[in-house]
Amino acid sequence: MFTEKFLRVVILGVSLMLSTFLSGCSSKQFTATVPAVDLQRFMGTWYVWTGRTTFLEKDAHNAVEIYTWNAEKQRIDIGFTFNKGSLDGELKSIPQKAWIENPQTNAHWKVSPFWPLKFDYLVIGLDPDYQWTAIGVPSGKYLWIMGRNPQVADSKLQEIVQTVSKTGYPVENLTVIPHR
Repeated sequence: MFTEKFLRVVILGVSLMLSTFLSGCSSKQFTATVPAVDLQRFMGTWYVWTGRTTFLEKDAHNAVEIYTWNAEKQRIDIGFTFNKGSLDGELKSIPQKAWIENPQTNAHWKVSPFWPLKFDYLVIGLDPDYQWTAIGVPSGKYLWIMGRNPQVADSKLQEIVQTVSKTGYPVENLTVIPHR
């Protein structure tokens, strides 16, 4: 039988390892976000078009994030689903929670896939009409470009990538996420 202290040490160790792994090794830290996010307009369905994603999203198809404001708990509930391996592959779901870290802009969140982990989530690009967004992390290791529709024209996606590139955020090695 494990003691409570032992379990706490194991959880802390695993948390620190995951935090180090997910934050990347870059010495440059990106902190710039868009000037403001209207949370009401941001809520809803976003289709992940392309990105430099985590190991949990490997071979994702039909990747969708749904943001819902939870007024009672003053947080954003995130429903993330995708099909693993193909357009008809096994449906995977990774529910998450997010809290607004910077209430002046609403563009810096802390996202938690599970307790006790919380990671920075930066809205680094946003269409004025809320038709696409780009999400990054301070290390620059991960990037998600998402839109309100499952499909995007290649020319439009390249335009968005160029817009993100102008912020100084790295845009190399992006993987397109197929959608039905």
